[in-house]
Formats: sequence, structure tokens, C-alpha cells
Amino acid sequence: MVTQLSGGASAGEPKTLTRNERLDRLPFNKAHRKLLIASGIGWSFDSMDVGLVSFVVTAIAKDPHFALNPSQKSWVLSIGFVGMAVGAALGGYLADRIGRKKVFTYTLIIYGLADALMAVSWSLPVLLIARLIIGLGLGAELPVASTLVSEFSPVKQRGRMTVLLESFWAVGWIVAALVGFFIIPNTGDWGWRWALLIGAIPLFYAIITRTQIPESVRFLESKGREDEAEQAVRYFEEASGIAPVPSPNGKPLPKVPTSALFGHKYLGRTVAIWLTWFFVNFSYYGAFTWMPSLLADQFGSLTKSLGYMLAITIAQLPGYFLAAWLVEIWGRRKTLSIFLAVSAVAAFLFSQASSVAMVLIFGMLLSAANLGAWGVLYAVTPEIYPTRLRGAAAGASAAVGRIAAIVAPLLMPWFLTMSGGNKAIAFVVFAVAFILACVSALALPELTGKELED
Repeated sequence: MVTQLSGGASAGEPKTLTRNERLDRLPFNKAHRKLLIASGIGWSFDSMDVGLVSFVVTAIAKDPHFALNPSQKSWVLSIGFVGMAVGAALGGYLADRIGRKKVFTYTLIIYGLADALMAVSWSLPVLLIARLIIGLGLGAELPVASTLVSEFSPVKQRGRMTVLLESFWAVGWIVAALVGFFIIPNTGDWGWRWALLIGAIPLFYAIITRTQIPESVRFLESKGREDEAEQAVRYFEEASGIAPVPSPNGKPLPKVPTSALFGHKYLGRTVAIWLTWFFVNFSYYGAFTWMPSLLADQFGSLTKSLGYMLAITIAQLPGYFLAAWLVEIWGRRKTLSIFLAVSAVAAFLFSQASSVAMVLIFGMLLSAANLGAWGVLYAVTPEIYPTRLRGAAAGASAAVGRIAAIVAPLLMPWFLTMSGGNKAIAFVVFAVAFILACVSALALPELTGKELED
């Protein structure tokens, strides 16, 4: 049955809705599901790439052709985050100028090609250059994808949909862990190369992405592309069996300069979200990019280490699903701060864990809580800014986070030296960083159930 989506006006007459109001009032439907899955698969490829590098760096270090020392290992892990910092800022800026969909597609192609280059690298400089380019693609894609999903989500499902998008990160890490566990140890010196070639699959997926994901209605309206915006809204209405009530055309909105991030209206939330991104990235990338190597050193076996990492990685999924449920019940700020507080406790307990059982228990708790917090962070970031600033703002936040992601792996050799080669000091530092992220998150505005600002 086809129904009308309109509100009541005076004397029972239908109220004319804006296109954004028409989108916000829709129930979750098959078009939303298609958008979520299409974006999520791209997201999982990104995650798989980041995960693969953390797994393969130990194998690369043992490859006689490279024989990396701890400092060189740190650079292999960190150089990608240099690219991600630049890519996040540039991608967010371009998303507000040329569109979310174009940036999302082109970045997949960039990092798919660079992943293949890294797999056939013949020297450390080539390896690092390829990793840098991969970072450019990854950094640009992640905040743009979350912005696109946020702008199409019904208002009552926006937080949940964005957290579920982020849950695809766990899928990618699980695939990376499986590849690391089964392929790297069993295919000789070429094992890590085969693993990276698998990460180049997004190059082919990008072709599908371009045809399956619609452009943001809010972006189209801001550029005066009214017919395309109307077509996109009707696509989602038809999926719910709702008869369209055409919206009046508006005027293209004036550009908002990126400097508005530091203006009176947005300065407080910009500082709060940047600090949250910084400390979450510092703890996450410091801990998880080095964890396979640390566990291999602690228990004397790369194969066992990869098996433990597989279990720890799988624990991300319940963390995401719990966060997706709570984010619309507790709200963004409360859910994010509690998950970060639990992450701090788990990181400290992990720092003291000596047995396999304790490493797995506290590692899995850290994984679930930290990644649940990540999901909420991606949900809250785009919705605290207006449409004309949203892509650039989300990209800038991610770029600040990537600075921490660069620094943390580089500091790990120093932390290890201070603690005599074990993980204790490093994870105590990460616990403190999670606490600082929690405090910063408490200063964010609460926008659960509210419409996005244009």
C-alpha cells in the first residue's frame, strides 16, 4: 500500500515537507540497507588493509630481503598514517566541493592500486611510498563514507546506522586476521606479499560502488542540483512504499569557510571532538598495530600470536552491536564516554596480563569496548556540523586523529625499552589516553533524535 508522507497543517491540510524532512521521517527500508552494505563493504576493505599491515609487518621484518629493525618496523606502521592525515583533510574538503560519492569511489581505486604496489615492493623506500599512498586513499574514504550514511539515515536511526557502518571495520580485521593466520605462515617468504595482494580487491569493488551508492541529497541541494536531489529522495521513499510529496526548490546555500570550525559557534565542539579523536587514535593504533608483534615476543610464536589476535579481533563485533543498540537509548555522549572508560580499564588490565588466558580476556574486552567507542565517534562527528561544513569537519577531525596514529607506533620502541621489552608501560599510557578521550567526549553536544543542520 502506498502512503503519504506529510504532516498536518491548519484545517487538516497537508504540510509541505523539505526533502531532508522527508528523508528523516522514513522508516529503515531496503534502500537504507543497500546503502549501508555497499558503504560497509568498502569500509571493511579499508579495515582489512590496516589490519593486514599490522599482521604482515612482523613477517616483513623476518624476510631476509628486508630484515627490518624495530625503528624501521615503526615507520612501516606509521607512514600510512601520515598519508591518512593528509587524505582525511583533503578528502573531507573535496567531499564538500565535488560530492561524497565521487570521493568515496576514487579513494578506493587509489588505495587498491597502491596496495598492489606494496605487495610487489622490492626495497624499503618503495614499500614506504606505497604505504603512504595507501594512507591517502584510506584517510579520505573513512570520514566521507560516514558522512554519506549519516546524511541518508532516518533521524531516529542515524546513530545506529553509522555505528553499524563502523562495525564493518571488525569484518575487515577478522578477514585480515584469518589471512594472517592461514596464509602468512604457510606460504614462505612470499606469504606477506600474497596477503597484501588480497587487499587490492577494492579496486574492482570501486566499479560497483559508483553505480550503487546515491549522492547525498543535502550536498545536491547545497549545489542547487534540485532534480537530482528529488530523484534521490524518491528512491528512498519508493523503498518504503510512500507516495512522494514534491518539495519546493530552495536556493543554493552559500559556502561555509573551513575557518568556521574555529568560530564562536563551533569552536567548543571542534576542540572537544579533535581531542577525542586524537586520544582514541593514539590508544587504538598504538595498541593494535603492535599487538601481533608484542604477543609473538611474549609467547615466542608468530603463529600463536596471530591465532590470539583472531580471537581478540572477533570480540570487536559484540562491542559494535552493543554500541549500536545503546547509542539511540543512552545517547551519543553517554555511550561514547562509558565505552572509553571501559577501554581504559581494559588497557590497564591488559598491561599486567602475563598468562594466555588473561591476555585473551582483557584483550577481547579492550577490543570490544574500544571499537564500540569508535562506532559512536564516527556517528557523532558528522552530525555536530552543518551540511556545508560537514565533510571538511569530519575530515579535519580524522586528520587530527591520524597525527596521533603516526606518533603512537613510533613511540612503541621507546615504551618497550623503558619496560625491558614487555608491554606494561605502553598499555598504561594507552589507558591514560583513553581516560583523556573520555573526558573530552563529555564536552560534546548531545544531538540524539535531532535533525541535521543544513
